[in-house]
Amino acid sequence: MVNKREKYILAIDLGTSGPKSALVSTRGEVVDYQFEDVELLILPDGGAEQRPQDWWQAIIRTLKAVLEKQLVSAEDIVAINCTSQWSGTVALDADGNHLMNAIIWLDTRGSPYVKSIADGLIKVEGYNLAKLMKWLSLTGGAPGQSGKDSIGHILFLKHEYPDIYQKTYKFLEPLNYLNFRFTGKYASSYDAMTLHWLTDNRDITNIQYHDGLLKMATVEREKFPDLKRPNEILGTLTKELARELGLSNEVQVVIGSPDVPCAAVGSGAVKDYDGHLYIGTSSWLTCHVPYKKTDIFHGIASLPAAIPGRYFVANEQETAGKCLTYLRDNILFHQDDLLVEPSPLDVFKIFDKIAASVPAGSNKVIFTPWLFGERTPVEDHSVRAAIFNQSLSTTREHIIRAVFEGVAYNTKWLLGYIEKFINQRMEQIRFIGGGAKSEVWCQILADVLDRDILQVHDPIKANIKGAAFLASAALGHINYDEIPALTPIDKTFKPDPQHRKIYDELFREFLNIYKANKKIYARLNRRKQK
Repeated sequence: MVNKREKYILAIDLGTSGPKSALVSTRGEVVDYQFEDVELLILPDGGAEQRPQDWWQAIIRTLKAVLEKQLVSAEDIVAINCTSQWSGTVALDADGNHLMNAIIWLDTRGSPYVKSIADGLIKVEGYNLAKLMKWLSLTGGAPGQSGKDSIGHILFLKHEYPDIYQKTYKFLEPLNYLNFRFTGKYASSYDAMTLHWLTDNRDITNIQYHDGLLKMATVEREKFPDLKRPNEILGTLTKELARELGLSNEVQVVIGSPDVPCAAVGSGAVKDYDGHLYIGTSSWLTCHVPYKKTDIFHGIASLPAAIPGRYFVANEQETAGKCLTYLRDNILFHQDDLLVEPSPLDVFKIFDKIAASVPAGSNKVIFTPWLFGERTPVEDHSVRAAIFNQSLSTTREHIIRAVFEGVAYNTKWLLGYIEKFINQRMEQIRFIGGGAKSEVWCQILADVLDRDILQVHDPIKANIKGAAFLASAALGHINYDEIPALTPIDKTFKPDPQHRKIYDELFREFLNIYKANKKIYARLNRRKQK
């Protein structure tokens, strides 16, 4: 039995691939965790959905699997805090029942309706100038024209499923939906609602919905939850759930934050300008900053952070680690193969070994990782992935390493704009997520980015540790400035100067590939307008 004097938090991280449920000490020590896959539904015309009941059932099963081990006394579990995928939409009726599948962050069906509310006579980057200035001045950004932001989902429902829109009592982010299931209460942290572009973020200490933004977006305030700070206590666990899980109904549920701001905390990069890179299904590169600023041309903005009173640099690249699972599932080990498929874990270890055996530059084969369009540093829903410069001498090994390198090139593309945004160089970057388990990927990133890459200990648990740290700080067990010391680094990867020439050459061509082909992608993937 672990020391009973320590207090513990149940931290839940609902990613796109499924939830992790963990038992974590107030000092960020992960006692145990369980993960379960959930299905991703990719639909025609840019649809991407998941079933809210799948999320919830998987969370309850994984929580029970952790709690049944009785590794700590139930009396010492004092809080639950969730983090989750961001920019999703769950439509609930007045009785708290979901009216359809959740629309998630990959969904682009709202694109024409976002373009409609952004339309006007004088345009900049597809936005009416007056509307753009209003969004930028109040929120720090603007609705992405790809339709992937939450407001795009809601406008899609309003125009194409008006019956669901009318029946909806509250539109909730995935995080808010989980909190509702735990407490029966409707609320949202102000950072979770940012990608609706309906909140006035100018005063970081007093974020509110803005009547003018609601009117501009053609939506009603009553359909959205009230705003609270990420570190507020929403309530206590419902009696029914407490009984089912064997916990006290005095366990407190913290409001919490979505995955990107929460991961910044879990990475240990809590000081201003300390950078962290996450590679999971998607990817982002970010840091905290002491000011509100926007780069509308490259999809970068400083938005409200998980730590109250702070901003962080927000951006996201659509497919990163997903490129490796795509390579595994769609090309090398398709389910129709007659060969026996190795386990996913074994395949990724094999990919690491193969990539490490190939010289830097993959014989000048270049992979572009745009399997589902891109958000930053370009917002382009029509761009697609490709393997360039193959020849008869190209091998499977070259292609596998090229996938690792392609994600790194895209990260370098973003890094240039991030460093312009913060007006300084990121000398060290903390690396978290499933991708950070790969030492060969750590070294490729160090070489391509020409920066030190710090491999965070237990990098796949960064989000659940971030949720635990946020709950621990909310309850007064730690201070935010203690978090870096509680987040150890396993290994630092230094750039290899011998690889500078080849990677600089291939990165230039990576950019040229996009410039030369973006019109072709637009023609090939032009969406039919209804």
